[in-house]
Amino acid sequence: MMKIKDNQTRTYDGEGYKKRAACLCFKNDREEEVLLVSSSRHPDQWIVPGGGMEPDEEPGSAAVREVYEEAGVKGKLGRLLGIFENGDRKHRTYVYILIVTEILEDWEDSVNIGRKREWFKVEDAIKILQCHKPVHAEYLEKLKLACSSTNGNSVVSTLTGDTATLYVTSSQSPGMPSDLR
Repeated sequence: MMKIKDNQTRTYDGEGYKKRAACLCFKNDREEEVLLVSSSRHPDQWIVPGGGMEPDEEPGSAAVREVYEEAGVKGKLGRLLGIFENGDRKHRTYVYILIVTEILEDWEDSVNIGRKREWFKVEDAIKILQCHKPVHAEYLEKLKLACSSTNGNSVVSTLTGDTATLYVTSSQSPGMPSDLR
């Protein structure tokens, strides 16, 4: 499913959720420092780089494209951390780990909209994101809790056709039916 909005094609899954992709970009494989970018809507707020998937684009390719456009970095795409559902905004975001190997001095969003980027310790990034982007903070919280089986979140299984998909949802998501918590 697709919608055209302001020169941008948005893709949706069979349940009407916008398909998004993002990367947690790290300096190295110790995953101690993460790169955040300034929000295009609120330049004084930090976010995880990511955005909508294009038609026929694979989630990993979309995640790499988005961090290149928004953060001006290239790197080695690692594991899929999870598919995070934001029920309020009706988004499902594939979140990957990316180890940065190249940092561009000037990049698309820095030139066009003045976007900034900055490295943060994971713990500091969680605190910063919890204020205005709690779903983004959940990505890093899941990373930190990777040793437990469900990482403190509910895992919702959705069966579509012949395939089952698991979504990570916050156990504190407002508006989510209680039987899915």
